[in-house]
Amino acid sequence: MNRMEILFSSSPDVPPAGTAGMAVGPGLEWPPAAAALIDSLGSAFTDALQREKFTGKPGSAFSYHTGLPAPHTVVALGLGDDPGPEQYRRAGGMLGRRSRNEPKVCLLAEADGPLQPLLEGFLLSQYSFTDYKSDPEPAATETLSLVGAEDEAATERARINAEAVMFARDLVNTPARDKSPTAIAHRVEELAGPLGLRVVTHDEESLREGGFGGVLGVAAGSGRPPRLLEVWHEPAEAEGFAVLVGKGITFDSGGLSIKTAAGMENMKTDMSGAAAVLGAMQIIARREIPVKVLGLTPLTDNMPGPLATKPGDVLTTRNGKTIEVLNTDAEGRLVLADALALGVEQEPDVIVDIATLTGACMVALGLGIAGAMGNNDALVKRIMELGAPLGERFWHLPLPDDYRKQVESPIADMKNIGGKWAGTLTAGLILSEFAGDVPWAHLDIAGPRTADEEHYFSRGATGFGVLTLAALAEDLAGREAPFS
Repeated sequence: MNRMEILFSSSPDVPPAGTAGMAVGPGLEWPPAAAALIDSLGSAFTDALQREKFTGKPGSAFSYHTGLPAPHTVVALGLGDDPGPEQYRRAGGMLGRRSRNEPKVCLLAEADGPLQPLLEGFLLSQYSFTDYKSDPEPAATETLSLVGAEDEAATERARINAEAVMFARDLVNTPARDKSPTAIAHRVEELAGPLGLRVVTHDEESLREGGFGGVLGVAAGSGRPPRLLEVWHEPAEAEGFAVLVGKGITFDSGGLSIKTAAGMENMKTDMSGAAAVLGAMQIIARREIPVKVLGLTPLTDNMPGPLATKPGDVLTTRNGKTIEVLNTDAEGRLVLADALALGVEQEPDVIVDIATLTGACMVALGLGIAGAMGNNDALVKRIMELGAPLGERFWHLPLPDDYRKQVESPIADMKNIGGKWAGTLTAGLILSEFAGDVPWAHLDIAGPRTADEEHYFSRGATGFGVLTLAALAEDLAGREAPFS
């Protein structure tokens, strides 16, 4: 995607643009910057709004064709009563979707309004994944002119956030055959230098020497070698230390406990957690957030090859704990166990893992809300607080001690599945065995990793989690003994 130019205009006249957008709530009190345009359109515009029953409710939009050369289209964007950042982000997204074929777009904004989410929505809505199209039709917008609001810092933050989310979307949307663990490792290594990030890549030999039995056990059936990436952000005067762990199953067939054909259709997205961590690391580096952050991404296929881990096998993980594998399709917790153990060894202030872990979480929370659980309620609560205004919703789920018996094994320290019910919680209880005493949260993003609706999303990967993880890192700056 070409880098769109964003311009500021202090003129009361609308800059030359094919489409002009303006956000409004009930009562249709337009931004002051829109006054001249509204007057020029006359009663025909207000009459059209009434005919279409446009009242400014959230998520609504109305396109009016002016009959003028510029702007030939005016888009009214509904905010609803007392709109928060997410309503502005969706309004920006609606404008972006409706003007994606327009080279020049104008946004009439409030001088003291929340510009950043409005711009984030617009930029994210312009995204499309066209790498495999023979005749791609990417967004045509080259210039976005802002009238009535000028905030270069907010504009740059919006651009950094949007580009990181789009990077994560690209990784997730890429077909599995073109994103082997090695290919992703090479891509991250190339990006890291310009961002000032340090990358340590664990290959098969390093994984064996390091005792990463979970990663190696999942990778055993694949013809493509696994990798585990350490991505380090190490500012000179760090004010805290966070470890972010992302599940990176580059394709999940289920292994010998093989999925159905329909169950595999979307399994290129099973590395959405790793993509979220890598996207967040970009924001953290580009914004020079003064917190030490380590991103860990275990990367491997889960395939039913001749050497694949078999039900009944026992794997020894990085911290020495053993897991009896009864279902090879419960593989995410195996690679996360190793990565969490490695992260805990670094003695961080907090550790957070993010993963497309369980279908049970989708049953409980649907496709728009992620599950959040952990050993520290204050940390989970803070993640929920940070995610909500970013459009990333989480719901706090419990980790009941009495459910721990469901994952007890007669021959190992634990087994990798629980009983018929509460699959999200028993998976979380397994992961808790590898978090030690570090404040830890587990984010299950199985539902919101992809979307079918369009506003600032497009169909496919959402990049869910990128913004919340980056916000958490920033939130740690200056905290004394966070979440202790």
